[in-house]
Amino acid sequence: MELKEGGKFTMCFVVLMFFATSLLEVGGIGVNWGTQSTHPLPPSTVVKMLKDNGIQKVKLFDADPNILDALKKSGIQVMVGIPNDLLYTMANSFQAAQKWVAKNVSAHVSSGGVDIRYVAVGNEPFLSTYNGTFESTTFPALQNIQSALVKAGLGNSVKVTVPSNADVYESLSSNPSDGDFRANIRGLMIQIVKFLSQNNAPFTVNIYPFISLYEDPNFPTDFAFFNGFSAPLNDNGKIYDNVFDANYDTLVSALNKNGFGNMPIIVGEIGWPTDGDRNGNLQLAQRFNQGFMTRFIAGKGTPMRPGPLDAYLFSLVDEDNKSIQPGNFERHWGLFYFDGRPKYQLSIGSRITGLVGATGVAHLPKKWCILKPSANLNSDQVAPSVSYACQNADCTSLGYGTSCGGLDVRGNISYAFNSYYQVNDQVDGACKFPGLSTVTDRDPSTPDCTFQIMIQTDSAGKMGSLRIIQFVFLFLVFL
Repeated sequence: MELKEGGKFTMCFVVLMFFATSLLEVGGIGVNWGTQSTHPLPPSTVVKMLKDNGIQKVKLFDADPNILDALKKSGIQVMVGIPNDLLYTMANSFQAAQKWVAKNVSAHVSSGGVDIRYVAVGNEPFLSTYNGTFESTTFPALQNIQSALVKAGLGNSVKVTVPSNADVYESLSSNPSDGDFRANIRGLMIQIVKFLSQNNAPFTVNIYPFISLYEDPNFPTDFAFFNGFSAPLNDNGKIYDNVFDANYDTLVSALNKNGFGNMPIIVGEIGWPTDGDRNGNLQLAQRFNQGFMTRFIAGKGTPMRPGPLDAYLFSLVDEDNKSIQPGNFERHWGLFYFDGRPKYQLSIGSRITGLVGATGVAHLPKKWCILKPSANLNSDQVAPSVSYACQNADCTSLGYGTSCGGLDVRGNISYAFNSYYQVNDQVDGACKFPGLSTVTDRDPSTPDCTFQIMIQTDSAGKMGSLRIIQFVFLFLVFL
């Protein structure tokens, strides 16, 4: 069809506007909002934090109705998640998948005004450490959720994806151009990628340069960051001066090699912890995240995929109740502390020059549980008391190279006692370690180590169970 000059201009304008809109949709940085905390911030407080910081996208690990209610009409794009323990049910029952979509997607999109864009089916289900537990259920679950979205009329607006750890692909030569999917799951990954492609859905990958440094003491430190590496990798003329680019392009190669070179990629998680390991500290976290954000804001991609990235920082707020099986650092990925205080200066957008903390957060009174000055360190109650406190609270800031690693023995014990005391809302029974503990209004913190005061939350239901636990503990100690 022939267009008049005015029509040509209009068509060009529409195309340009569509292109600009597409860039805007990809361009805003996202964050992961984890909720494995003993004292989580109220959802409304977190949503205000997101908006105050210009964060346009959020990735959830489930579909908590209170969180989704708080996200109503916020203008924030949302990825909801189906936990791994539901994959079996979703894989074996289309009806269950329909019910899940109706409850956790349709209800919030249609009447709640929540801008749900993605459903994450599982979370890193093919981790090699899972020993294949979810290999037979992830793809059928993905298919059933997709079918349920289509039946609900949401197939075009809400896309499925499977957030995968970077260990689902590999390069036997270490060159990104030799990337392919991990040999033992290659067939399954190609099935999933083909299905995603058929439904115009993205591939989501979690990339952690910190883990490369954590797992290999000989890993070149500067290669984990975005500047300063003096021996870049040359892969057939493509230069890699950081491990993120190399890792990302290994995935690009795997997709290219299997016929899916145009598949969109989402970086579902990327970040750096601030405690719990000798390489987890404020300085390195700020260096990594600012290095990544500077590239992100500039729209600089990778050697094989230049252009804007789609990414979610990991994570928004520290989670003191996360599993520490991978390492003590797991509870310290947040850009913000548990109470919403920014950890360091970070520019996450062209107009955002620093992080904006949470407002209206109330803390418990300025009281701490510490080791009595007169306590006998040789008491046979010390070891079981500290062990109990750390098993039921968070002691991951203690240890070699951590923020509280410089404390003496008495300081370590006091930190453990206080952690338990704060997690249990400063109730009297939580500072009754036999003959060892006392409450003080004098802050025992040091310049490097903060003895936290917990925030106020609705924990009345927890306090009754605490007294029962405390009674059992005291009984066992005195036995």
